[in-house]
Parts: sequence; C-alpha cells; structure tokens
Amino acid sequence: MSKGKLFIISGASGVGKSTVLKRVMEKRPDIRFSVSATTRDPRPNEEHGVHYFFVTKEVFEDMIAKDAFLEYDNHNAHYYGTPIGQLEERLALGHTILDIEPVGAAIARRKRRDATLIFITPPTMEELERRLRGRGDTSEEQIAIRLERAKWEMDQRRWYDYEVVNDVVETCAEEILNIIAREAD
Repeated sequence: MSKGKLFIISGASGVGKSTVLKRVMEKRPDIRFSVSATTRDPRPNEEHGVHYFFVTKEVFEDMIAKDAFLEYDNHNAHYYGTPIGQLEERLALGHTILDIEPVGAAIARRKRRDATLIFITPPTMEELERRLRGRGDTSEEQIAIRLERAKWEMDQRRWYDYEVVNDVVETCAEEILNIIAREAD
C-alpha cells in the first residue's frame, strides 16, 4: 500500500518542467522523483538513474512485453515510460512526483485515480519557442516537431486537475508546492 500521494506533472517540451521541479524538490526534500525510462540519448549533465533510465529500444520493448510500465509513449522518435516497480518503491516512502506527457498522464490517471495531475504551461508559445532554441541541443527539425506537439499538448490541459503558468520559476514552484500541501499534507 502506498504511503505517499502521486503528483503527475506535464507540459510541453521546453516549458521548464525540470527547472521548476528541481526548485520544488529543493524546498520539499521529503518528496521523491519517479525516474522515467527512455530510449533517447542523455543530454549534457543528465545522469542514468537520476534524470532518466537510458535504455536501448530492445530493452524498452522487452519491458513493454513484461508489462513493467505504469504508462509509456513513443514521441519525438523515442520511447518514454514509467517503470512501475520503481514508482511503487518511491510511493512506499512518501509523496512522489512523476514528469510525463499527456498521453502517459491519461493512461496513468486510469490506473491511479488517486493521482493529482498538474499541467505547466508557458506564458506564450513564442516564449516556448525561445526556450527550445535556447537549449542549444535541439535541431531545427526537432524544434518544429516539438512546437507542433506542444499545440496538441496545450489542448490536453483541460482535463488536468490544475494548470500552472511557468513565467517565473519561483512563482510556478510555489504554486505547485501549494497544490501539494492542499492535496496531500
């Protein structure tokens, strides 16, 4: 039985989820982060087992066959998914945050009705594009794909429990901390 509450965070690529969640977890070290698995290559400064479990397509597909994911999706030409065993271990210790895309969030919501879903939006689509370009690790083709997907993702926010705008990282993090306190503490 889970000891903690599951918080699912979504938002378009480049909206600043990682930065905001880092701030949230600095202020609430009792909250755990559920590490997703992916078949994409690590970005600079990303560590296996900390930011993602970086696996091959063959390993990921074997995990799918073994029903080892709470949810998974294939987007931007890579698989992403939540290993169920690792998630349950973290929930047994306390509140846990899961950073996943809307397709995965919809699947997770069906399996975990007790989860609270929070969607992070950019202040504008122009700002989202600026942030994607500012990363410096994304090709023009990938930026175009991510901006097109972002339009669809933004339409999905209507079925989330909460929507938080990431205009200022500190303000966004505080809003999420307030949601956590309201929903779980």
